[in-house]
Amino acid sequence: MSDLMTRPSDPALTVTRAARSSRISSIVGLVVLAALVAMPFIAYQDTTDLLVLFFVYLVMASMWNLLAGFGGLVSIGQQAFVGLGAYTALVFGQLGINAYLSVVLAGITCAVIAVPTSLLAFRLRGDYFAVGTWVIAEVYRLILIRFDVLGGPSGASFNFFLGMDASLRGAITYWIALAVAAVTVIGAFLLLRGRIGLALTAIRDNEVAAASSGVRVARTKRIIYFLSAAGCGAAGAVLLIAQVGLQPDAVFSVQWSAYMIFIVIIGGIGYLEGPIVGAIVFFVLQQLLASYGTWYLVVLGLIAMAGALWLPRGLWGTFSHLTGFRLFPIGYHLGEGPRLK
Repeated sequence: MSDLMTRPSDPALTVTRAARSSRISSIVGLVVLAALVAMPFIAYQDTTDLLVLFFVYLVMASMWNLLAGFGGLVSIGQQAFVGLGAYTALVFGQLGINAYLSVVLAGITCAVIAVPTSLLAFRLRGDYFAVGTWVIAEVYRLILIRFDVLGGPSGASFNFFLGMDASLRGAITYWIALAVAAVTVIGAFLLLRGRIGLALTAIRDNEVAAASSGVRVARTKRIIYFLSAAGCGAAGAVLLIAQVGLQPDAVFSVQWSAYMIFIVIIGGIGYLEGPIVGAIVFFVLQQLLASYGTWYLVVLGLIAMAGALWLPRGLWGTFSHLTGFRLFPIGYHLGEGPRLK
C-alpha cells in the first residue's frame, strides 16, 4: 500500500480556482469591456441609448440572480428599490448634487432602506416572502406619490441637464451605466469567491445543515438582500438620468421584477453568466417584438414557459453542464499536479 502511495509515476491532484478556459475568457472579457468603453466614439447615440437600457436589465437581473439563485430569496418586489433609487436621484438632483454622483448615493440609500425593510420581509418565508415583497413595493409607491414636491402621482422631470450638450450627456450616461453593470457583475463574482459565497453554497444545499455547521444563515441572507437593493437602486437612478423624468407607476411597476425573472430563467439561475446571456436574449427579443404590442408579452411568456420546462438550467446552465466551461470560476477545479518525488 505504501509503495503504491509513493510510486513516482502517480500524479498528485491539485485544486485550483480557475481553469484554462476561465483565463482565456478573462482576456476576452477585457477586450469586450474595452470595446464597450469606446462605443460612444464609434456608434451613434441611438445605439448607446439602447445599450444603457441593456445595462440596466443586466444589473437588475444580476441582483435578482444573486438574491434568488444564490440566496434562495425569491422576490417579486425588487421594483421597490428600482423606484426608490429613481426617487433618491431625483431628490439629490433637487438639492443640487451632481446627477451622476446620485447614482452611487441612490445605491447606498437603498441599501440603508433595505435594513428596516428586511425586518418585515424576513419574517415571511417562501411564497409569503415573494408576495410580501410585492406588497412592500406598492406601499413605498403609495407613500411617495403623496409628496407634491416629488411630483405626486404624475411624477416629475429631471432638469439637471439643462444647457448640457446632448451628445456629451448621452456619452456620460452610457459610461455611468456601463460602470454600474461592470461593478455589479465583478462585485458579485468577487463576493461569491469569498466566505459569503461558501456560506451561500452551504445554505442553498441544505439550510438546516449549514446553520448547524456554524453558518450565520440570517446574516448572510440579509447581506445579499442589502447588496441586491443597492444594485437595483443604482439601476433605478440610471433609468431616471437616461429618461430625464420619473413616473411612479413606471419605476415601481412589477414588470421590472418580471423582466428580472425572465432574464435569469432564460440565461440560467444560479450562474453568474446566466443574467448576461439572458439579458442579451431578452434585449434582442424586445427589439424584434416590441412593435407587435401585447403579442410581444405573450411571446415572452411562452418562451419563459418553454425554457422552464425543457431547459431548467437555462441556456448558459445547459451549455456549462455539457462543456464544463465557466466564464466566472467561483467553484473549485481538480487538476493533475506535479508528480510526487
